[in-house]
Amino acid sequence: MFVAVYWWRVHPGKEDQFRAAWRRGTDLIREKYGSYGSRLHRDADGRFVGYAEWPDEETWRAAFDQKMVYDEPETRAAFVDAIAEVPADADPIFTMTVTDDLLLRARPFDSSLDGE
Repeated sequence: MFVAVYWWRVHPGKEDQFRAAWRRGTDLIREKYGSYGSRLHRDADGRFVGYAEWPDEETWRAAFDQKMVYDEPETRAAFVDAIAEVPADADPIFTMTVTDDLLLRARPFDSSLDGE
């Protein structure tokens, strides 16, 4: 398994828009490019961090080289509109091969329970 980690700062007040577009975009990327999906996190200063899992580096690289374009321009526009800042080169901050995986695959996270 291969992992790519990204971050974004989002315009104040557009957090829900960003999260909805990120969720839909993740579904579309999974369907079109074969990712295993992603987790979205938020750090203490409000930056969003995405952790995406892929079957292998080759699958991720093929999707990354195509800019992970999917056939839903309104979702992409909502995602981009919400973003205030990304790393200068927009590359992932980490790409890693998983060596040991002890995460439990219980149930999908219920975002209605996250206190927002």
